[in-house]
Amino acid sequence: MGLLGRLRKDWFMVGILVVILSARLMPSVGVKGGPLRPEITIAYVAVSLIFFNSGLSLKTEELTSALLHVRLHLFVQSFTLIFFPVAVWLLLQVLALTSIDPWLLKGLQTVSCMPPPVSSAVILTKAVGGNEAAAIFNSAFGSFLGIVVTPLLLLLFLGSSSSLPFSSIFSQLFMTVVVPLILGQVCRRFLREFLERRKLPFGAISSAVLLMIIYTTFCDTFSNPNIELDLGSLLLVVVISQ
Repeated sequence: MGLLGRLRKDWFMVGILVVILSARLMPSVGVKGGPLRPEITIAYVAVSLIFFNSGLSLKTEELTSALLHVRLHLFVQSFTLIFFPVAVWLLLQVLALTSIDPWLLKGLQTVSCMPPPVSSAVILTKAVGGNEAAAIFNSAFGSFLGIVVTPLLLLLFLGSSSSLPFSSIFSQLFMTVVVPLILGQVCRRFLREFLERRKLPFGAISSAVLLMIIYTTFCDTFSNPNIELDLGSLLLVVVISQ
């Protein structure tokens, strides 16, 4: 396989490098309040597009079947919101004995208490040939569950938390996840034969949207002058992220 063929096959990984580099060079474009308006185009439009895309591509039978996998749902939610935060807490007790910035450790603990990201969880599961329908349910259910569970976990592990606007978060999740998914299913009923005949690149579309999300996220990161990591801390973040 030549270089061009390799690039075509791994275009998403190449795309990640490109958007990160672009964000580093021009962070003002994708920062909140910037020309792309990610607080609207990403938080609402992009996420809605991902789940509309999933609703359009998945058979209703697949979604219905995924709802009945109770053991799978219990395992995923328990691993995400119980086992993983505890495992990270134990690891950070050891790392706290080193010279690593304690605020970085608190940040890692905070991230470990978060529910799975609704967009990337679905897209990456689809990309590796996993059960997309189950990923949709667990990412959506985990996000709704995280509204209550995450503040409690932060209070338990960090000794502090903050009040959350439950109604606005709930309504945003409902409008950007549930409604687009249902609309996609409704449209599929009328376009089923066309969709099965043409085999549209749903996965590639969702992956391209995810690249936009990654780009705007790094734009916010690089535009923050208060973020400074030494080499050791940066390597730690990379290793734990893997």
